[in-house]
Amino acid sequence: MKNVVNLRSYSNASSIPTLVLLDLQQEYTASPRLFSLAEADAALQNCRLALMHARRVGLPVAFLRMIGQSPFFNPALSYSSWIPGFEPLTSEMVFERSKPSCYANREFAHAMSEGGGHFVLAGFSGEAGCLATVVEAFHRGHRVTYLADASASHNLDRIAAPTVHETITQLIGLYGDVATTRSWISEQAATVSMLGV
Repeated sequence: MKNVVNLRSYSNASSIPTLVLLDLQQEYTASPRLFSLAEADAALQNCRLALMHARRVGLPVAFLRMIGQSPFFNPALSYSSWIPGFEPLTSEMVFERSKPSCYANREFAHAMSEGGGHFVLAGFSGEAGCLATVVEAFHRGHRVTYLADASASHNLDRIAAPTVHETITQLIGLYGDVATTRSWISEQAATVSMLGV
């Protein structure tokens, strides 16, 4: 296996983002569980592309998971486990929290500040964890790129999930950048090429 190169040693730390994968837990894919997402499979394909790219070029990767004491996201149940294929490597960061925003974990907030304050966000769910994290990042002066096609949202009352997700994506665009997974990968590949790594 090739050695991982710390790209931040070649460039301004804020230009090398951390890939943050949010709540890639079986709770979101286990139908008919309350939190299962109809659009999860398509989003997971793009999460997989983003993760493969980040690992290939040596970007920092952070996994966050929700932990609760209710029947949902309960660590005593298998539904709180990682979705197969998205288990963190030992060299990757893992944070747990009990509230929607990633910043509910102080160590996450510290790691993002120390890493230059720029991260790329993918995962579940758009209308909760992703939106809460992007808004809080904005208030902290951090820069977020949201991979809208590597995320999915739930129905809200009579509003269908695709409409909710489109609306959430527009709202997130007020507080951060929005990109497709492939466009982000292309942009990152160009950055790595520029660094000559």
